[in-house]
Amino acid sequence: MLTPEERKQLIERIRRFPAELEALVAGLDPQTLTTPYVPGEWTIAQNVHHTADSHMNSYIRLKLMLTEERPSLKPYDETQWALFPDATPPDFTLTFQLLRGLHGRWATVFAGLTEADWQRVGIHQADGEITVEDLLRNYVAHGQAHLDQIRRVLAARGMWV
Repeated sequence: MLTPEERKQLIERIRRFPAELEALVAGLDPQTLTTPYVPGEWTIAQNVHHTADSHMNSYIRLKLMLTEERPSLKPYDETQWALFPDATPPDFTLTFQLLRGLHGRWATVFAGLTEADWQRVGIHQADGEITVEDLLRNYVAHGQAHLDQIRRVLAARGMWV
């Protein structure tokens, strides 16, 4: 179980994620954003757009966990979602608008939770039982993993960040 201070730090990372991601990809040209440089990894554009898809799903899961008893948390096919026309272009205007608003609201919900809320449970069809606290930890790690993945792509392109 996390301490209140540890939760506060993780919530702040949720709040900051859109700005970190935006700074990482700022100024990159469309070719860099849409070319797969590392075998088996998404393009930078797919990574950016995926974070919005994934984090929207998580935000909804959080609300379900807070309002229902042990709700079922449906997975989605992120590989297929990454192929949709909204998940591949180099223009991130709408995605960053979405991420800034989503992460602001997500952080607000997390910051207002009671001790009992943190232990509420949802049942993910692929991952099993997870608590609200697990969700916070998992999605801070998820955001970090995609920042790291983009850095690997940039490094493979010879653009160290």
